[in-house]
Amino acid sequence: MFLLTNKSAVITGGGSGIGKAIATTFAKQGATVHIIELNEANGAQAVKEIEAAGGKAIAHSCDVSDQQKVKAVFASIDAVNILVNCAGIAHVGKADTTSAEDFTKVFNVNVKGTYNCLHEILPLFKSNGGGVILNVASIAAWVGIPDRFAYSMSKGAVFAMTLSVAKDYLHENIRCNSISPARVHTPFVDGFIAKNYPGREAEMFDKLSKSQPIGRMGTVEEVAALALYLCSDEAGFISGNDYPVDGGFIKLNN
Repeated sequence: MFLLTNKSAVITGGGSGIGKAIATTFAKQGATVHIIELNEANGAQAVKEIEAAGGKAIAHSCDVSDQQKVKAVFASIDAVNILVNCAGIAHVGKADTTSAEDFTKVFNVNVKGTYNCLHEILPLFKSNGGGVILNVASIAAWVGIPDRFAYSMSKGAVFAMTLSVAKDYLHENIRCNSISPARVHTPFVDGFIAKNYPGREAEMFDKLSKSQPIGRMGTVEEVAALALYLCSDEAGFISGNDYPVDGGFIKLNN
């Protein structure tokens, strides 16, 4: 079950964190993985690790917010069965403390970047008889998260785009779902804590971990396991849904 043999998957942001875990998991299950990554070194390292484990992967250096560059990358890939839109950036700030420049930057990567990849993949899926799309949203699309105005805006848009694409291409054998992680332990989290809370790293890690009712952060492997299911043939009856991976954050955080 959940094999991706003879399938080709494009994963944006696949050089680190959740995206890297998804790329690694998909390759382990037999897919040829195309990693779209802004950080060329991260993309190359991910490919190296996947190949060392016996998988197949190719890295493409690309800024997903640049439509022409995205178009060129997709034109260079022969066939695609799966798209995972994982590339994204975070931002801390309320509506009145978020600059226009920061708002636009978050929008360009998280919203326009997702749109750019959807814009290129959908004609390919239509001509090839179908495909699967998975967008990475966030619990910020569901609930109010303090000081995350621009980020919440962007992930709410990703959730809405998921529903729209699922509806528009339902009868063309194209499925589209999204997942909404809560706090997941990644190098980004460690860097964020070190930058914003120097000398209090252990204290803040514990505090952020306990903000999930389950008492810890999620792992990238746990998120990747859900992504694998939703992109596999076993999930063929599922489209137009969002799946929180949140340790009970949305429903149990009372």
